Amino acid sequence: MSNPDRHLEPEALEHLEENIDHTLGEEYEHEPVPARARRSMFSVTMVWMGFPMIITGAMTGSILVLGMGFSQALKAMVIGNLIMLCYVGALGLLGTRKGMNFALLASIVFGRKGYVFASGLLSTLLLGWYAVQTGITGALVSSTYELNYVVMTVIAGLLYIGITFIGVRGLHLIGTVSVPLFVILGLWVAGDAAASSSWAEIMAYPGNNGAATMSMGVGLTVVIALFIDAGTVTADFNRWARDDASSLVATFSAFPFANLVAMLVGGVMTAALAVPDANPFGSDNMFGYMNAQQLTWLSVLAFVFLYVNLGSVCAHCLYNAATGWSRILRSHMRLFAILLGIVGIVIAATNVWAFFIQWLSLLGILVPPIGAIILVDQFIIRKGSQIDTDWRGTAFAAWACGSVVAFLVEWYAPQMSTAISAGLVGGIAYLVLSKMAGSRTSA
Repeated sequence: MSNPDRHLEPEALEHLEENIDHTLGEEYEHEPVPARARRSMFSVTMVWMGFPMIITGAMTGSILVLGMGFSQALKAMVIGNLIMLCYVGALGLLGTRKGMNFALLASIVFGRKGYVFASGLLSTLLLGWYAVQTGITGALVSSTYELNYVVMTVIAGLLYIGITFIGVRGLHLIGTVSVPLFVILGLWVAGDAAASSSWAEIMAYPGNNGAATMSMGVGLTVVIALFIDAGTVTADFNRWARDDASSLVATFSAFPFANLVAMLVGGVMTAALAVPDANPFGSDNMFGYMNAQQLTWLSVLAFVFLYVNLGSVCAHCLYNAATGWSRILRSHMRLFAILLGIVGIVIAATNVWAFFIQWLSLLGILVPPIGAIILVDQFIIRKGSQIDTDWRGTAFAAWACGSVVAFLVEWYAPQMSTAISAGLVGGIAYLVLSKMAGSRTSA
């Protein structure tokens, strides 16, 4: 005889999920966000601002200054963030106007079956970055306070899962706490470090050990690649905005404002201190600087700040990954936040996350063509189009063109920007292929 309880389990689970959605709010994984559920400009802005204003951004600013010198690094930061403003802002507008998350938008452009490849890639990459950032949290706490690495990493991962489980409201709340903390502590670190030097000396800082080794093209790629994955799935966040103005303000709060502030904190500190062979991912960062003051209250504050600040970026990455995979597998975002979060904790706790960074960065060159193709399709080729086919071959062909060129640039012209090359070629290829396909259809 069959057990009747087995037939009740799916219904009980569905009922539980409905109760959770009723309490915490619906996440609309499989349909557009309706007007009644849209959030305020302030809420969407805090969601975005809390994403790039992080210690990892400051570390990236330090790497740029070490490799390029301060003045050249500043140019790369400004230009790269303005490119991100245009790219993310345009994709965000699509999300706002249609109310769709990235997976739904990708279904229009790549097909109701084809979108799985684009959404699956980005969701997996963002899960990888969740694991990396969680591992960085545990590593910094463990090395600074001599605490157990695995325990600190697991605690961090569980906290970040909890924030993500709340949903977009959780991202708003963590951003509201993280942003003021970073602004206050970041400005203090940059100002205190700059007091040991002059602004003329900071501007003239030539790079690590007096030698700049990074080209402008590589510098731009570093700036863009830091958030190109999350920037491409911006519809996951901007679909909650009530109107175009709210969407654009939220994007501007992230690029250039929050991202540039974070990079400048690390860059100014690095140029002012001019530490030979500095290691931004070790102790030569704002977290290490605060603990180096040997003040108990400041060390405690730095501990709390690290968990809150990296908790913001981890929760955002996990939210994107869970939203994407829940759409692909026809499930709920909150369920996948738990499942994927546990996977990320295991990766981080086993200390294999450090091997992922270069691999994830390499895979990142596959991402810019995806966003460029969506922009060309929705703003130029097929305005107002809907999901109407299973596969769209022109989109995949253009994606291949952009990625192939990106790999060629990576290996044979490393002084150029891989990310910009990939996006431009992917977008242009899609425009040309679409025109050719249209001409054949007309004929």
